Amino acid sequence: MRRTIGWIVIFALVVFAGNPFLSGSEKNILFTNGNIITVEGEIIKDGDILLKRSKIEKVGKGLKADSQTKVVDLDGKWVMPGIIDSHAHIAIEGGVNEGGNLITSEVDIKDVIWPEDMNIFYALTGGVTSIHTMHGSANSIGGRGIVLKLRWGKSAEEMIFEGAPPTIKWALGENPKQSNVFSAGPSRYPKTRMGVEASIRREFEKAKDYMRAWEDYNAAMQRAKKKKTPAPLPPKKDYRLEAIADTLNGKYWIRCHAYQAEEMLSIMKLCKEYGVKLVCFEHGLEGYRITNELVEYGVAVSTFTDFWSYKWEAFKTMPHAVALMAQRGVLTAVNSDDAERMRRLYHDAAKAMRFGSLSEIEAFKTITLNPAIIMGIDKQTGTIAEGKDADLAIFSRHPFDPYTVCEMTVVDGEILFDRSQYLEARKKAEEEKKKKEEEKKDPEKKGSEGEVLP
Repeated sequence: MRRTIGWIVIFALVVFAGNPFLSGSEKNILFTNGNIITVEGEIIKDGDILLKRSKIEKVGKGLKADSQTKVVDLDGKWVMPGIIDSHAHIAIEGGVNEGGNLITSEVDIKDVIWPEDMNIFYALTGGVTSIHTMHGSANSIGGRGIVLKLRWGKSAEEMIFEGAPPTIKWALGENPKQSNVFSAGPSRYPKTRMGVEASIRREFEKAKDYMRAWEDYNAAMQRAKKKKTPAPLPPKKDYRLEAIADTLNGKYWIRCHAYQAEEMLSIMKLCKEYGVKLVCFEHGLEGYRITNELVEYGVAVSTFTDFWSYKWEAFKTMPHAVALMAQRGVLTAVNSDDAERMRRLYHDAAKAMRFGSLSEIEAFKTITLNPAIIMGIDKQTGTIAEGKDADLAIFSRHPFDPYTVCEMTVVDGEILFDRSQYLEARKKAEEEKKKKEEEKKDPEKKGSEGEVLP
């Protein structure tokens, strides 16, 4: 199985990194005759988009291209901004949950980015161009996450989204208190919801003591330099507490896994008490019950449209929840939390229109602009606008049409997925494989140029 996956990865890399058109060697592309969903304005029928290198140069009608620009006639296809998934767990090697301890803020997803994960390519086939891939939810304070641009064929370092704020994962409820799948292994504190919150408060207090110790040391070092006396011994380095101290100082954006409204209200009070910014509730299935409080605090919700009841705390929601939160002013995104769901997020966004009557533009925002804001990358991507990153998803029909398919995905001005060329390359590869198998069975069979194969 692993060998098969390896060959698939090699095949996709060869096809989409070896083709000079797909690899973006022609840096300028003009897409013409498309229906353009900019997300920040009206749909432009029969519109054009000019890409220069990695940026969107112009959007409009009747755009002209010079001789150095590749022209692609979309023939009525639909173009939208590249889809953004604000809660993902792909492109990670070796597991996403460090469940050995309750607090694991010292671990960092950045250290285990896996650029050859085939799920990256699959995501591109569904129009996804950027993701926030993150630590799991086994810990009240878990590891740190990273925002990636899905530059398939590039190195781990090259996939990191430049300028995106670093994040840290928290979790409330059943997972950190080990009342479900995470109960395997030795029992540990906490076993209640109040214990989960208390554990976060305890670590904050320890981190404050840690910061004071280093402040005292730095002050003592300055005095020693002035008086030319021996330098004091520094405090013991603690990478776990250092990450939590950085959270208190605002370095990391907090992304908190939570389901129940009561827990979300409680943790918002704790964050306000310590002056830290809670950016987003992950899942937040009961967020529709506390929209006023979410808006007042200014926290977003990254959630599902129709996925719930898989455990006790995930029962109290409904397919109208996304629309209810968005219509009440909550910054709401539709996420995947799953590699397979990621490549059909446009269908999930469409469900926000079907259930709750969310407007078309607001539904599009749940998988483009809203997650971009949550991830701190909305200045670069999330809409089709001049000066923004050239990240596009091109569909055969309207993206909310149940029969649509993603035909092409553009990342930083490079066509990293072209369905027609991909299918053609697969067909040729299968024919070549079949030919070699037949030649192996019949050594006397002649090759394509008439020679007798050995």
